[in-house]
Amino acid sequence: MSEAPADITRWLNSLPLSQAAGASLFEHLYAEIKRAARNAMRKERAEHTLSATALVNEAWLRMAEQTRTEWQSRQHFLAMAATMMRRILVNHELARRAEKREAELVPLTLSGLGAAEPGSNEPDVVAVHEALLAFEAVDARAAKIVELKFFGGLDQDEIADALGISAATVKRDWTIAKAWLHRELQAR
Repeated sequence: MSEAPADITRWLNSLPLSQAAGASLFEHLYAEIKRAARNAMRKERAEHTLSATALVNEAWLRMAEQTRTEWQSRQHFLAMAATMMRRILVNHELARRAEKREAELVPLTLSGLGAAEPGSNEPDVVAVHEALLAFEAVDARAAKIVELKFFGGLDQDEIADALGISAATVKRDWTIAKAWLHRELQAR
């Protein structure tokens, strides 16, 4: 990426962007958002009807509509992209289930969210979402870390930057969150 992070932050703060500026911003951040979308889609069932490209485009459209958000940095933008992708995937799954009431739930494996890393056995995005909602009441920061890692594909350092905490705190909260969510998802 040839643009400095300060330039990207300046662009983000000028939203809504002109069409040319928006296209340029999208071009510079597309690869990172696409990486996160591919990561999120690897965790979905094989016959999923959304592609990583469709997920990126939908997330971008929703983010471009944000008029009251004060973008702070590239990491803040990527964190919001993770949130948008989570919402899109959950809404898509809920709509699919509404069409097929007899659809079977596919729970996470015994290794919990660790198995939700790339190559896992198709975790149930709605179950993870519901567990995250419950976990947010217990530990909102750790729940945000799970969202950024699970749905956004951000690494430990990116999450630390996005949340303004240390990488050690991210690692500690991730460990706690995995254990809590593993227990919660096993109970379902």
